[in-house]
Amino acid sequence: MEVKKEWIPPCGLYCGVCAIMYATRDENEKFRERLAPVYGLSPDEIRCEGCLAEGDAVFSYCRVCPIKNCAGEKGYEGCYQCDDFPCQFIEEFPMPVGKRVMLRAVPRWREVGTEKWVEEEEARYRCPHCGAELFRGAKRCRVCKESVDVD
Repeated sequence: MEVKKEWIPPCGLYCGVCAIMYATRDENEKFRERLAPVYGLSPDEIRCEGCLAEGDAVFSYCRVCPIKNCAGEKGYEGCYQCDDFPCQFIEEFPMPVGKRVMLRAVPRWREVGTEKWVEEEEARYRCPHCGAELFRGAKRCRVCKESVDVD
């Protein structure tokens, strides 16, 4: 399995299952329009190629992320390497789903390593009813319309 390095954010919010990433990858304007109000942005601003991509290819919120900056200053690939986890940046993260995912994902990342962790994250975000891709925070499968509960 090839792990895309730009999709491995220090915080543990794996980019490969991000709604913004899906909207970008699929060039899905309708999805961008639905996501824009969640972030207070225009649909054109809903695009990302991964937390560790370069410049404007990174989602605007992720460009200024204090968690990403902290890990970079410490020379860490991720929070899983930090003895201070969970720190104030995690505790004060503004999106509850994101905070829950970080508190779940980072210890697991620490335990199993990057490749296995990515594999598990990708498997976690599949509809248990039909196998379709889900994005982090989804409440219903877009294919079979069944309720899902993944964080």
